[in-house]
Amino acid sequence: MSATPIKASRGRFISLEGGEGAGKSTLLSGLREYIEQHGIELVQTREPGGTALGEAVRGIVLDPTRMGVAAETELLLMFAARAQLVREVIAPALAAGRWVLCDRFADASYAYQGGGRGQPVQRIAELESWACAGVKPDLTLLLDLPVATGRARAAGRGIADRIEVEADAFFERVRASYRERAAAEPARFQVIDASQPSSAVLQAAMRTMTSLIGEPRR
Repeated sequence: MSATPIKASRGRFISLEGGEGAGKSTLLSGLREYIEQHGIELVQTREPGGTALGEAVRGIVLDPTRMGVAAETELLLMFAARAQLVREVIAPALAAGRWVLCDRFADASYAYQGGGRGQPVQRIAELESWACAGVKPDLTLLLDLPVATGRARAAGRGIADRIEVEADAFFERVRASYRERAAAEPARFQVIDASQPSSAVLQAAMRTMTSLIGEPRR
């Protein structure tokens, strides 16, 4: 399974990954301000979502009344939303020289649908090749923290969605998968201790971003 690669971009693509309660939303806000302070035009988006189709898929995937959705269906839905996001938002922005800051990307499927749901890694890799057509983050910030800490934080956010109601064992597998991917691609991943105060997490992310901002655009 393959797709025609999308033309190399001139912008930069940064993704944020992490388990429940890791603080991605707080970090996204701080990073957006930091990047824009450097005069960089930025597009912020999320997964699943970011497009009309993607937001519709998000509603299905996270709906707690749809507990009967099969793991294979969930995986295909995530990549359907991702394929649309790449073609409608991410690739055009990068081609125009803009930077993209995305709340989750393909690594989330390896962690959640792979580690969490048990879908084969090779199957996910084939879908990634087809749906993403070579578009991959330049930098992935992985917010890592113990599952118990993250779940305690997330507990105060309101009604749990379809993913959040899973057992601790599910999220332990998700965390382990994320850490395995980070270890396998150290040049792309930056692992940040998300158990720190949000200000310390932002400082760590900005230190990583400094080198990227200083590089010439492709």
